[in-house]
Amino acid sequence: MSHYDFCCNNMGRPVRIVTHNGEIHRGVIRNVNRSKVFLEPFGGNNRMGGYGIGYYGGGYGGYGRGGFGLGIALGAIATIAFLPLFFW
Repeated sequence: MSHYDFCCNNMGRPVRIVTHNGEIHRGVIRNVNRSKVFLEPFGGNNRMGGYGIGYYGGGYGGYGRGGFGLGIALGAIATIAFLPLFFW
């Protein structure tokens, strides 16, 4: 199963994504396209921008302004793991 298929089948679930360069991202899968998975990050004060502003395809789009949050390239993903519900 590809990362794309995995993300499509698990939208709305909390995940932990580790990229090939060692970055760790935690959030809820909100959208997926053929090149990126978009996460809604946990909390408001993390390096992903929180709920106010998230990186989206070369610009910024907050959750209240039509953005999908942090976009992570599917080719950069090393591992994806589900987070337990108590992590919320």
